[in-house]
Amino acid sequence: MRRLQRDGFSFDRETEIDFNIDFDQWPPDSSLIGILQNELPSAKVSVHDDYLLVKVRARLSYAFVIKMQADLTQISAAFGGRCESWGCWT
Repeated sequence: MRRLQRDGFSFDRETEIDFNIDFDQWPPDSSLIGILQNELPSAKVSVHDDYLLVKVRARLSYAFVIKMQADLTQISAAFGGRCESWGCWT
């Protein structure tokens, strides 16, 4: 976040934030995508080579990122998933 701030990122506006969910075993059960879409109806969920990508539009803050990572980990844990990385474009 310090790099974003240094580069002039505006924390006052909403932006698209990407969260990666990694898994112990790939692929996870396909029902997880439906669960994620049900729990986060405004999010975009897509399948990539070996992870799920969840895109959320929100104001970027440390508290928001930590909460989303915890929520995504909790939702995906039964499927061997965890969310430990995120990113956004400046």
